Amino acid sequence: MNATIKNTLIKVPEVTLIFWIIKIAATTLGETGGDAVSMSMNLGYLVATIAFTAAFLLAVFTQITVKHFNPWLYWTTIIATTTVGTTLADYADRSLGIGYAGGTLLLFTLLMSSLFIWYRTLGSVSITVITSKKAEMFYWLTIMFSQTLGTALGDWAADSAGLGYIGAAIIFGAMLALIVVAYYKSNISNTILFWAAFILTRPLGAVVGDFLDKPLAAGGLALSRYSASMVLMVLIIGCITIFKQSAAKRTH
Repeated sequence: MNATIKNTLIKVPEVTLIFWIIKIAATTLGETGGDAVSMSMNLGYLVATIAFTAAFLLAVFTQITVKHFNPWLYWTTIIATTTVGTTLADYADRSLGIGYAGGTLLLFTLLMSSLFIWYRTLGSVSITVITSKKAEMFYWLTIMFSQTLGTALGDWAADSAGLGYIGAAIIFGAMLALIVVAYYKSNISNTILFWAAFILTRPLGAVVGDFLDKPLAAGGLALSRYSASMVLMVLIIGCITIFKQSAAKRTH
């Protein structure tokens, strides 16, 4: 199999600045969009989770089935993971009474277990070697856990830890900045740094989303969840339309 054919098997985008901009916008959209369906539409966390889970499974099935990288499909799948992550975490934390701390610990354990099993099964968790359906399934399962963890972690930091939405956003933003510094100034594995950044962008998006649509009395801006979601969607569509994204290059 020649290099060109091998590269087409990787259906995740190359990691660039625009990748992270869209990722943060998508995770923020997951928070506002998930809340819009579960709260503003009064469907509740369980019904919203069931609906978003169906959308997530359909998107992942389509993503795994297609032969080439498609940015529209990829980011649709990312948005599906982050919306189901929002309502699933809220359902576990609030409806089941696990609490933010308990939910965060449980989801962190699931996420680390997914990465560990993925690594032990295939020998690498780098996105540059996702060239099989098995690797793709591990990838999307890991992302789903990370998106759900991000909601619980963001809520815990903003509410239980008393940081507030702005304080939590500053903390998570600072942690992401440290990862950027480590990328340029240290010898830490790029794969480790990628997953650390990928995981941290979710609670950042969660607290930013909550800051946009939560009541003024709770420390938010009290914006409409629908209008906030629409603005974020327009931003994502604009980025995908204007900036060309290529599939990640296979390294070995």
